[in-house]
Amino acid sequence: MEIGEKIRKIRELKGFTQDYMANVLEISQRAYSKIERNETKLDWDRISKISKTLEIEPVDLINFNDSMVFNNSPQSGKLHTFNNYISDKLINLYDKRISNLEDEIKFLREMVVNKN
Repeated sequence: MEIGEKIRKIRELKGFTQDYMANVLEISQRAYSKIERNETKLDWDRISKISKTLEIEPVDLINFNDSMVFNNSPQSGKLHTFNNYISDKLINLYDKRISNLEDEIKFLREMVVNKN
């Protein structure tokens, strides 16, 4: 598996969008998409920034394979483990964003009511 595919899989497991990744990395979504399609050569600095954004160690990104996430036992058919780790930092960011959006909705509703 090439590095771009590894990045894409980890990003998807984290629930991050390409837009989010591009924004954090301060590049365009198109440029980020090229990374995942292996159309861009990555230096160690870029790998480190991507790893930090994905909240994993650079070495873990480079060594990533599906067995790190999925543990299937076809013999018994019973063991299927899926680990999707979402950091507290990300949860707090989402909570703040939701709160801000709720405040904005309340404000806009008040504006609409006051205009009528």
